[in-house]
Amino acid sequence: MSRIARIPLVLTPQPEGGFTVTSPVLPELLTEGDSIDEVLENVRDALDATLELYDDLGKALPSVLVQSTPDAPITFDCLTAVS
Repeated sequence: MSRIARIPLVLTPQPEGGFTVTSPVLPELLTEGDSIDEVLENVRDALDATLELYDDLGKALPSVLVQSTPDAPITFDCLTAVS
């Protein structure tokens, strides 16, 4: 069974428009997008690449990311653009 990881992300608006996305606990994760929708798509790709990098290097994910008990409720935030 897969474990659940909650990954904090920071979306920083850019002066020229769009956003840069980083993670304070996964410094290798970096992406950007011109809109929230584009950022959300790009984050998934960047996260997949970061997890693959950790796996290739045999590097353990930071313990703060992994849910401690698989049967515990999971809390998370969802992003959406609203007018």
